Amino acid sequence: MKLVIVESPTKARTIQQFLSKDFEIVPSYGHVRDLPRSTLGIDIENDFTPKYVIPRASQKRVNALKKQAQKADEIILATDEDREGEAIAWHIVQLINGPKKDAPAKISSMKRIVFHEITREAIENALANPRLIDMKLVDAQQARRVLDRLVGYQLSPFLWQKIARGLSAGRVQSAALRLIVDRERERDNFAPQEYWTIEAELANSKGLDFRARLIQQDGKEIEKLDINNKKSAEEIKNALVDADWSVKTVNKKERRLNPPPPFRTSTLQQEAWRKLKFSAKQTMLLAQQLYEGVEIDGAAVGLITYMRTDSSNLAEEFLNSTQKFVAETLGPQYVQGSRRFAGKTKGAQEAHEAIRPTSPFHAPDSLKGKLDARQWKLYDMIWRRTVASQLPQAIFDTTSVDISATAKKSEYVFRANGSVLQFDGFLKVWPIKSDDEQLPELEVDEKLKYIDLITEQHFTEPPPRYTEASLIKALEENGIGRPSTYAPIISTIQGRNYVEKDEARRLKPTEIGLMVNDIIVANFPEIVDLKFTATMEEDLDKIAGGKMAWVPVIKEFYDPFSKHLAEKYETVEKKELVTETTDEICEKCGKPMIIRFGRFGKFMACSGFPECRNTKTLKKGLGVSCPSCLKGEIIERKSKRGRFFYGCSSYPDCTFALWEKPTGEKCPTCGSLLVQNKSGKRCSNKECLNAKGLEK
Repeated sequence: MKLVIVESPTKARTIQQFLSKDFEIVPSYGHVRDLPRSTLGIDIENDFTPKYVIPRASQKRVNALKKQAQKADEIILATDEDREGEAIAWHIVQLINGPKKDAPAKISSMKRIVFHEITREAIENALANPRLIDMKLVDAQQARRVLDRLVGYQLSPFLWQKIARGLSAGRVQSAALRLIVDRERERDNFAPQEYWTIEAELANSKGLDFRARLIQQDGKEIEKLDINNKKSAEEIKNALVDADWSVKTVNKKERRLNPPPPFRTSTLQQEAWRKLKFSAKQTMLLAQQLYEGVEIDGAAVGLITYMRTDSSNLAEEFLNSTQKFVAETLGPQYVQGSRRFAGKTKGAQEAHEAIRPTSPFHAPDSLKGKLDARQWKLYDMIWRRTVASQLPQAIFDTTSVDISATAKKSEYVFRANGSVLQFDGFLKVWPIKSDDEQLPELEVDEKLKYIDLITEQHFTEPPPRYTEASLIKALEENGIGRPSTYAPIISTIQGRNYVEKDEARRLKPTEIGLMVNDIIVANFPEIVDLKFTATMEEDLDKIAGGKMAWVPVIKEFYDPFSKHLAEKYETVEKKELVTETTDEICEKCGKPMIIRFGRFGKFMACSGFPECRNTKTLKKGLGVSCPSCLKGEIIERKSKRGRFFYGCSSYPDCTFALWEKPTGEKCPTCGSLLVQNKSGKRCSNKECLNAKGLEK
C-alpha cells in the first residue's frame, strides 16, 4: 500500500478519485508540530534551535499517521508546494522517522511530490516526477517562524509592563499597523482647501448637447486650486454670459486597451474586496475550497490552481486550451494567440503559476447552482479575469475637443472628451466602466450654442483610510509579507483590537492600537521600519533560494534587538494608565470612578482598585436623546458580527436601536428621528412618507 499524505480531508477526497486502490490518501490536518505556546521554545544559545512539540489537538492524528506509515510500502508527501507545505512535509518525516540523529538522511526513503492544480493529469505527472524535500524552503519557513516568535514573545511582555497586560506585538503585523496609524494621522492633520470647477453645457449646430470643462484662461492652464472661492467662479461665469463659443480643435485617435494579467494572491484579494466585498480571509477560504475540490454532480472537482502565488505565468497547456475555447465559443475574431505576462513581482517567492481555472471549459454558467453562491462569485471572477487575459485588446475611437469662449478680450478654453467602443476584445468577458461619453460630431470653427454654465464647489479630501484591498496593495508595494501572510496580518491586527472597521468598512486604528504603535515606533523603530521589514523578507527569500543560511540571518537581527530590549526595560517608565478623572461615583464603594487604559482601550474603573474592582465600558454618545424611553442617550455600539448600530444607553431596560446614524434632527412630517445614509437624510419611521428620503 502506498500512503499519500496531504493537509486536508477535502484535498484527500479529491485526489483519491484519480488514484487506484493501491493508494491510501490521508490528511495531516495542517501542521503536526509547532513551537510551544507556553514558552519561547527556542534555544537561543544553541543556534536558535526550535523546540518543536506536538500540539494536543494534533496528537491523535499524529499517532494515526505513525501507525499508517508503519503499514505502508511507500510514503508520498503531497503537501502544498510553498514553504509552509514543504515545512509540513518535513515535520511529518521527523515524526515518522523518530528522534534519531540520522532522521534527515532518511528523507530520501520518502517521496515528495508537488502539483499546482488537483486534476488527474497534474497528479499523475507529479507521481511520475517525485523529488526530495527542499530543505532551503524548510529553512526559510523555519527562519520566519523563529524570527516572529522572538519578536512576539519578547516584545509583548514589554507592552504588558509598560501599558497593560494582554497586549501583543508582531514583526510584520506591527509594520502593517504603522501604515494604518500613519494614514490616520495624515487624515487628522489634513486641512481641506476649497476649489471650484466650471462646466459649460453646449449644443452643436444640430442641437445635440454635451458638456465641457474649463481648462485654460488666456493661454494659462487653470490648476485645480486656482479657482478657490465662489467670487472667482461667479466672475468667470458672468464674463462668459455673452461669449462667442466655437470649436477650436478636434483630435481623434485610436486607443487600444490591454487586458489585465491573471490574478496573483494580492490582486485576487484586492479585486474580491472591490467587486464582491469579500474580506481577504474570506477570499482565501473560498479560494482554498475551489482549489482542494468542490462536489459537482457527485464528484469532487478542483476548479482553480493553487491560491498562494505571486506569479502571473500561465502553463503552456492551459494557454493552448484557452485559445481553443475562445475559438469555439467566442469566435475567430477573439483569437489573437497566447499572451504571456511577467513571471514574478519584485521579491516574489517560488515560481508558481497564476491563479486560474483548471480548465477554461469549466465556464461559470455551467456551474451555476452547483456551487455555493460565494464560491460561484469568486470562481466567476477568476475565470473571467484569466480568459480575458488571453483576449485581444479593446479598441476605442477617442475624441478630444477644445472649445474657445471669447469674451471681453479674454479667451477661455473648455475641453470635452469622448470615446466610442469599436471592438470590445477582452471587455467581452471582463467589462470595465468608462467615464467617457460619446460626443456629437463637431468640426473646427463650428459655432456652438451656449445653454448654461455650471459652477460647483468642492473641497480637497484627506487620503482615505485603508480598505483591506488597498492595505494589501500597500503591503505588497513595500515588500511587507508574502502571499500567504496578507490575510493573517489583517485578521491579527483586528483580532488584537488594534484596528476596527468604520461604517464604510475601512480600517481605523483603535485607541489602544494608536498607543501600541506609538510606543513601538518611539522605542523599537526598526521593528516597524518598512525598509527594514522588507529587507528581512528579502533575506528570507534568499534563504529559500539557497543564497543565505538561516541562523546568521536570525543572529544578525537578534543580538542588537535583545540588547536594545533590555535597555528599554530599564529606561522606559510605565505608561500612566489613569488618563482622566470623572465626576461619576462608584455605586459599589462610593469612591470616584476614573478612566484607565486597558487591552481593549479606555474603560471606567473604580479608583479604589484593587479593593474595589468595579469597571464599566465607556460608551460613545452622540448627544441625541432616546425617543423611546426619553431618559437614555443614543450611543454607538457594535454587533457580534462587527457591524455598527446605534442604541439606547439604558439597554437592556430600553431596546431602541437603529442601523443608521441619527442626525439629532426630527422629521418635519412625523417627528421621528432623522438618520443619515449614503443617499442623504431620511426618516427612521418606516411608516412615514419620508422613510425613503427627504425631498431635496
